[in-house]
Amino acid sequence: MEVLKLEDVYKIYSLGEEKLSAINGISLSIQKGDFIALMGPSGSGKSTAMNLVGCLDTATKGNIFLQGKNIQNFHESELAQIRGKQIGFIFQTFNLIPSLDALENVALPMTFQNIPRKHRIKKAKELLEQVGLGERMYHLPNQLSGGQRQRVAIARALINDPEIILADEPTGNLDTKTGGEIMDILKDLNKKGKTIILVTHNSDLTKAANKIIILKDGKIIGAEK
Repeated sequence: MEVLKLEDVYKIYSLGEEKLSAINGISLSIQKGDFIALMGPSGSGKSTAMNLVGCLDTATKGNIFLQGKNIQNFHESELAQIRGKQIGFIFQTFNLIPSLDALENVALPMTFQNIPRKHRIKKAKELLEQVGLGERMYHLPNQLSGGQRQRVAIARALINDPEIILADEPTGNLDTKTGGEIMDILKDLNKKGKTIILVTHNSDLTKAANKIIILKDGKIIGAEK
């Protein structure tokens, strides 16, 4: 089943009188349960593509279908609901709130969905146990290692049971061993049916993917399986 489709998508930024094309006519189909790696050098457009797929930005032209719905003309409030329910985000810099402990960070996305606190906390505890942080759930981010913070971020990405996980350089700030552990978690999630889109410039990480999309100058220049 197709969960995501891009049809001739462009993203053009205006810099004064100049136009900068970050994405130049990308077409792409992603099926449920895929593990996709988006690769390319700095400036290739891979982060812009992730922002479009993740409803963090809108295309200048073209169509983006998420589970059959064309989201290109959705209002920001509608896109926010999609981000909250259907897509989970994992970032290189973790993006945890420093003043909240691990449990509160994980539970936070449920707050915006008006889920009762009792249910939020129960689900957050289960997910922290799942990623091996049951004994660290009351620690603040600055009391956790980089790998532990990324595990918190993964648990947070899963809290609303999204269909798609977007991981932007998720091991970029981690040592090789810890990065491998994070990739093992992503591979396990994929085996359980989650659709994973991994943005990376590290070719070693693409071994987990069933499809590799190579970007350059905002265009897809190759695809490997």
